Amino acid sequence: MHLYIHVPFCARRCSYCDFAIAVRREVPSDAFAAQLLGEWEEWRRSDRFDPVTLLATIYFGGGTPSRLSADAIARIIAQVATDRPLIPGAEVTLEANPEDVTPVAARAWAASGVNRVSLGVQSFDPAVLGWMHRTHTEADVPRAVAALRDAGIANLSLDLIYALPEALHRDWGRDLDQALALGPDHLSLYGLTVEPRTPLGHWVERGSAVPSPDERYAHEFLLADERLGAAGFEHYEVSNYARPGRRAVHNSAYWRRAPYLGLGPSAHSASGALRWWNRREWTDWSRALEAGQGAVAGEERLEPSAVALEDLYLGLRTTEGLAAERLQGERAQQWAAAGWATIRGGRVLLTAEGWLRLDALVAQAAGDSHHGVIDSS
Repeated sequence: MHLYIHVPFCARRCSYCDFAIAVRREVPSDAFAAQLLGEWEEWRRSDRFDPVTLLATIYFGGGTPSRLSADAIARIIAQVATDRPLIPGAEVTLEANPEDVTPVAARAWAASGVNRVSLGVQSFDPAVLGWMHRTHTEADVPRAVAALRDAGIANLSLDLIYALPEALHRDWGRDLDQALALGPDHLSLYGLTVEPRTPLGHWVERGSAVPSPDERYAHEFLLADERLGAAGFEHYEVSNYARPGRRAVHNSAYWRRAPYLGLGPSAHSASGALRWWNRREWTDWSRALEAGQGAVAGEERLEPSAVALEDLYLGLRTTEGLAAERLQGERAQQWAAAGWATIRGGRVLLTAEGWLRLDALVAQAAGDSHHGVIDSS
């Protein structure tokens, strides 16, 4: 099984962010770790997960997990690993902002068991970083990478955001070049989306920001596919690229529908067809735990048709693809003729052009399913 830990604390809300975060100057690391481990203990004693199953991954996401004290991170990892041993070589990932990475912090993270860091770079352009409300500078990134490698954390991923408003004049090719120059093992690239109730959402509402046109989104997506492929990266999922052997094990578990437990505010969990989720806001989550009410806000069990649709979507978004028999007779051939898919070994694999149309293609296949042509087995 896999463990996700949501750390909500941030120094500032980014302009595009609609995640469940808590902006705090001072982070209550010790109190948060104690409550999180209390939630962990409740789940450890439950019968929802097989007690002999080992942990394959631990992932600290957020928020900004690197704002949590190194002692708190070490305490959480040590207790979890004591209660439910990790498989040999288990992937333990920490999301970090570049400005939080110091030689001291990096060594402490490595000593606690962190062996992979996902660095929130987003861009190397100072004007873009300011527009995004990011709190690091361009120079912080290579310093962070060097500190992590010096500490022995060699498995590094960089996050970048593309399809920004044209008015920013962001040079996407330059950002890709600068990222590649740092020699990362993994890159996660996300197209900017405008979410309501975010600073960006408000800017768009009042006309002070204009979202990127679809043509720019497509151009930058395909440029990344071309540039990173030429550099030896596998484009193994819509938003993710890895050097051989460096795919994100934790995230890949989601795409395989493997069981995972989420701890912390807003965290989600899954086991088979069952889904449940925690109280969204940190204050609500914290108060509920203090009152003995539990962290879970709700749960649902997916119907077989919903499971089949989830399998369809998750299969098409990765290079593992989907069994060709899951699609209506000519559907796979139609996609292949249009350049949206390849058919290999009896499986349908979307191309980069196909991934640009992922939602539409899933909708096509799901529409076929209403006529009984998608097998949910």
